[in-house]
Amino acid sequence: MRTDVTKIHENTPHQELTEGLMMFAGGTSKHFCTGEWRTSTPVFIEEKCKQCLLCTPVCPDSAIPVRDSRRADFDYDHCKGCGICAKVCPFGAIEMKEGR
Repeated sequence: MRTDVTKIHENTPHQELTEGLMMFAGGTSKHFCTGEWRTSTPVFIEEKCKQCLLCTPVCPDSAIPVRDSRRADFDYDHCKGCGICAKVCPFGAIEMKEGR
């Protein structure tokens, strides 16, 4: 229970939570829409993209989905706008814009 994110809610007693609300299970971020934290937003320019997929492994939030060996548009529910994908793209297929 202590680290099962799906069972933690606003009425969970503090005795059942970990210190500092640390999470030890993997893949817990998919349960939270954290994209609203973003102050910059990546914009995918599909016509410039060569499908090299260099952007996907560097995304710390796994917010660049790949389907049938091709990258899709961003998962803005989870993208925090760090800009790492735009820096690594050699074709300029990702541009950062201010705001959400």
